[in-house]
Amino acid sequence: MPLFWKHYKSDVTNFIDELKAKKPTLEAEQRAGRALLWDKAVDRAAQADYRAARIAQQPYVYQTEAK
Repeated sequence: MPLFWKHYKSDVTNFIDELKAKKPTLEAEQRAGRALLWDKAVDRAAQADYRAARIAQQPYVYQTEAK
């Protein structure tokens, strides 16, 4: 690998580094936003009940049930 690649920083990397330098709280805000939307406690018992209660979908969903 050429020596050039050891010191190369892409435009995107430079942009992110500048953004983090201008706003040091950015990562903490991102983590708080992620915790708000995604990091939820999972109730394993309720999840197992939901899976057990599922009904298999028919191959053709608009077909009425055959008797």
